[in-house]
Amino acid sequence: MIYGKYKNARNAAWQCLIDYNITSLPVSVLDIAKSAGIKVIKNSKASWLLPNESGISIILGKQWYIVYNDSCSKQRCRFTVAHELGHIFLGHELEKRNRLTKTFKQSLSYAEQEANIFASRLLAPACVIWALSLKTANEISSVCDISHTAAEFRAERMRTLYKRNRFLTAPLEREVYKNFKVFIQESKRNQNRFI
Repeated sequence: MIYGKYKNARNAAWQCLIDYNITSLPVSVLDIAKSAGIKVIKNSKASWLLPNESGISIILGKQWYIVYNDSCSKQRCRFTVAHELGHIFLGHELEKRNRLTKTFKQSLSYAEQEANIFASRLLAPACVIWALSLKTANEISSVCDISHTAAEFRAERMRTLYKRNRFLTAPLEREVYKNFKVFIQESKRNQNRFI
């Protein structure tokens, strides 16, 4: 992926954490959606998803909806909603699904990659993972409430970031860290109790 697009998605996730005053893990994607005026609906109630879809973002008039496949695990559902929030907040191109609705083009591989980057950085912000000294996929999955698969990808990326040791260099990242500072301190105190 082109670094500029990666950086755009990462920065959008940081800005979302800041704008919606997220201060602890696991991040509540439903609270973000509610605060943004986006309605989140289980597909078991809406029946909008095609057989191969995990989620979809739809705009009806001026109202955004996210429909997600609620037959998936809780962690998968959380990632799907975060992914769809990424499409909305990143302003990805829309296509007509039928005469009443619009959704995001599925064929835009960059848009899908950006939405995945947004979701992973929203649900598992690197500066918080670093501050908590989380290194393994199991640790990341447990604290961030994401699937083991998503946590493995995040742990792999964190290994690169740990080698670079360039945390808190961007102003947005410093602001995210500041918002999570109390959570980080309390989590470290709780970790020390069990050592």
